[in-house]
Amino acid sequence: MGQSASTPSRLPSAVSRRSRSCASFVMNSEESDSDLNVSTAPGKAAWDHTEGIPDEVLALIFQGLGSSDRKRCSLVCWRWLAVDGQNRHRISIDARAALLDAVPSLFTRFDAISKLALKCDRRAESIGDDALALISERCPNLTRLKLRACRELTEVGMAALAKHCPNLRKLSCGSCTFGVRGIEAVLRGCPLLEELSIKRLRGLNEAAGHGDNILVPSSSLRSICLKELYNGQCFIPVIASSPNLRTLKLFRCAGEWDCLLEEVSEKVPDLVEVHLEKLQVSDRGLFSLSSCTELEVLHLVKTPECSDAGLIAVAERCRLLRKIHIDGWKTNRIGDEGLMAVAKKCPNLQELVLIGVNPTSLSLGLIGNNCKKLERLALCGSETFGDKEISCIAAKCMALKKLCIKGCPVSDQGMESLADGCPNLVKVKVKKCRAVTPHVADWLRATRVSLAVNLDNINQIELQEASVSESGMMDNGIEELPVMADPFSTADDVPSSSRGRAAGHWKKLRFIAGRNFLASTFKRLSHGSNNSHQL
Repeated sequence: MGQSASTPSRLPSAVSRRSRSCASFVMNSEESDSDLNVSTAPGKAAWDHTEGIPDEVLALIFQGLGSSDRKRCSLVCWRWLAVDGQNRHRISIDARAALLDAVPSLFTRFDAISKLALKCDRRAESIGDDALALISERCPNLTRLKLRACRELTEVGMAALAKHCPNLRKLSCGSCTFGVRGIEAVLRGCPLLEELSIKRLRGLNEAAGHGDNILVPSSSLRSICLKELYNGQCFIPVIASSPNLRTLKLFRCAGEWDCLLEEVSEKVPDLVEVHLEKLQVSDRGLFSLSSCTELEVLHLVKTPECSDAGLIAVAERCRLLRKIHIDGWKTNRIGDEGLMAVAKKCPNLQELVLIGVNPTSLSLGLIGNNCKKLERLALCGSETFGDKEISCIAAKCMALKKLCIKGCPVSDQGMESLADGCPNLVKVKVKKCRAVTPHVADWLRATRVSLAVNLDNINQIELQEASVSESGMMDNGIEELPVMADPFSTADDVPSSSRGRAAGHWKKLRFIAGRNFLASTFKRLSHGSNNSHQL
């Protein structure tokens, strides 16, 4: 983030000697390539051919390597270790309590860190205030910090962070336990803070009902993201007192949020991007939001109290809208009427995503005629999007580049219209559309060679699932066995970040493998019993 790479000083001659001897060991070891022919005089070490490479060039080479290769290179010699450490600006650390003892040596090696992630397993004891204070002292140039499941941190540790890292620009906290005072300490001590992301901050629950709000204004904040907060309304004062705020994202936060949008429209009129997902917000809030005439991106996801009236109000006044995502949750409160207003008032529309919304050719045709810049269109779970609608898009959306259709009643006849329509189309993705066959996908690929067609054969998938169920355990009345944990891995060996994403996939693979194994076993047993009876 704008920080120039630190230039490491020349190492002492002793270190140079050790690097040459270490390089000599690597070159003459049995694991080196046989093609290398290194001739050395008796009693003398091999020459280090990388010694003439400047440290700056070596650092650039390291930056082009992957994480594993870079770690291996840092172990080649003392010089490479120093160059790697002094030019590594981003690291992610397992933030368990034992990290406190390793902080001095760790951040002596990595003394130019500007982006740091501290992640702890949710079942382990995390670092506390002492560790965070020591880390912040060692990282005065820190600009980005991510905290995950650091439940032992309190307001004291956050105050120490704000004291030692005044250049902090981005803070992301998830599943931590400090409360309002910790956020206030960061806002006071970090005047350059631009992005604030808070998710499941448990310390806010204690402030619920006590009127304990964040009262520190911030003129530098440009983005605020709040996720899964029980008492998220305590952020309303800081949101309303951030005149330079451009992005506001609210996901699955309890409480009523129309009052926030009313206050934001008066005090923060220059909002550019707004995300509202699973919130208690209604047309009243959208009426207020329409005062933000600079709005370019709007996401309304599963907000059942919003209707065509609110969308019309936003479209009429926010004419710079470029991206609109609407998940109607199949409530049918947003439809043709609201989309026609968008088509008439928002000519700069480039991306439109409709989930659980039922548009017809009336609104889609008007969008195709008026929104000449529309490049990306997605329709998912629409009951009215059929062959007539896709033919309308093919005839009128001349700038369209990407089209995604999922769970809609389209057929091969409608897909054939894409052969001559949408001249700029480069990618089509079709999922869970039963009437679309692989034949039309192959025909489209042959007709338009430059068009990438991605089609899942839902009928074949259902046949495979049915065949598995017929040969598996379910139809035989055999109870499913629980998924066994990997006996060669422990919870302590897997970092929390990878476990959250990969554990689900591994469980599915183990379950499928176990099910197939049991099915084949019972088949062999049944064949064996039949053969024994025949004998």
